[in-house]
Amino acid sequence: MAASRQALFSQLTASDWDGFLKGAEKEGLRVDRNGYIAQTPHPVALGSALTHPRITTDYSESLMELITPVCRSTEEMLASLRDIHWFVHQHLGDEVLWSASMPCELDGDPSIPIAEYGNSHIGQLKHVYRQGLAVRYGRMMQSIAGAHYNLSLPDSFWQKWQQQLDNNQSLKDFKSDQYFWLIRNFRRHSWLLMLLFGASPALDASFVRGMKHQLAPLGKDSWFGRQATSLRMGDLGYHNNAQSSLNICFNELKTYTETLDRAIHTDWPEYQKIGTRRGDQFIQLNTSILQIENEYYSAVRPKRTTERGEKPIQALDDRGVEYIEVRCLDLDPFSPLGLNAPQVDFLDLFLLGCLLRDSPRIGDEECERLDDNYKDVINEGRNPELRLTRCDQTTPVMDAAREALDGLGELAEQLDHWQGGTRYREALAVQRDKVEDPALLPSARVVAAMEETGRGHRDWTLALSREHQKALQDAVPDERVRADFERMTRESLEEQRAMEEADKASFAQFLENYLAS
Repeated sequence: MAASRQALFSQLTASDWDGFLKGAEKEGLRVDRNGYIAQTPHPVALGSALTHPRITTDYSESLMELITPVCRSTEEMLASLRDIHWFVHQHLGDEVLWSASMPCELDGDPSIPIAEYGNSHIGQLKHVYRQGLAVRYGRMMQSIAGAHYNLSLPDSFWQKWQQQLDNNQSLKDFKSDQYFWLIRNFRRHSWLLMLLFGASPALDASFVRGMKHQLAPLGKDSWFGRQATSLRMGDLGYHNNAQSSLNICFNELKTYTETLDRAIHTDWPEYQKIGTRRGDQFIQLNTSILQIENEYYSAVRPKRTTERGEKPIQALDDRGVEYIEVRCLDLDPFSPLGLNAPQVDFLDLFLLGCLLRDSPRIGDEECERLDDNYKDVINEGRNPELRLTRCDQTTPVMDAAREALDGLGELAEQLDHWQGGTRYREALAVQRDKVEDPALLPSARVVAAMEETGRGHRDWTLALSREHQKALQDAVPDERVRADFERMTRESLEEQRAMEEADKASFAQFLENYLAS
């Protein structure tokens, strides 16, 4: 009988293990002193949102995105994220960076300014894409913030692992297959992340004004899901009826890129009715189910760093999977950075565990079951009566969580032995505590804090955001940090100007060539 992958991994030595490569992309709304979405442009002192490597915007001009470089440790990554936050907070004036995933007070779509990126062709492409999101889905759901966690393993590990598996593929193909092996198990177990890290059970009443919903009142001008863990990932958050028809396949790279490509080249009747222009103004890139790959909403993505103007599908097909992007994480409102160290360490452990479990391909029936489990934990994760369906059996959600965490115990011990210390066992213990005492779940803590203070979502989050801002502003980083960010600001503005000067042809011609490539 062949040895299990876990057994093969345990045969490696500390010298075979070179740790994780990791990074984060953390979103956050700029809000004014009263807790309303900011109407001001992206601060010039923070550089060009188009070309700055650390500070950009997501959908809205008010929705900032802070990006760490690739780091070798949790401490390095969080230190980098802290430095970025520090510099941002030096230039926000009276504004505050919102610490929750569900947005501040809004006044409908017109209150959410779409991000601007200047007059270069790439800048206009990014803006028109966002205009397309607005006409397709409205702007409200685009105001939601989250954290993306990026993880890869170095080639030195993949080469050792390939030897352990006695595999003779090219390294590029081997890595891609192994990352999809991981992704399949991520889909099987991602409900656990929504239970342990879901932190958006409540929202401001302005977000659902005029909508039908089943939320309950909580404090002033707020609603919440009584047992919910993450409204952000539920039907009120990121969802898309057209995309429900896609059946994107996560079994292997070839079928993944093929189904995505098909979606980008398949017209959708409702989008055809809208058209691509309103007079001379472009209002969406095309009338397909997806304008571009990034429009596809999923809890996890295989990724490859792209060159300027290169499509993600092209990069994946040409050079294979480079890293995994976990996209289902709510902001931790209790952390100034939106992430915390035990959470990051557990994510490393969880993702490595996904690589080491058996991972058969996912058929249609299992796919539906996995989606149902995921949605159930999002909507009812704190309900002690909730049961998850696995094969032909149902299991109480907390029992399933205990089993999943217990299955990572041996791996945590092995990593701690190799690296020294107890960080992975401690991260695992933090999650076990949440399962044994559900009051420690972030979603439960948010509801309890709002009830204890008597504040609604806006006022509670604004007060917490101000506390985080003061702590970050008062930090005293190395003077080189300020100098580095001021340099990046100058260089990003110069790079944007150079791009705008270099683009001579019309944007319409550029867009036609881009979509045809």
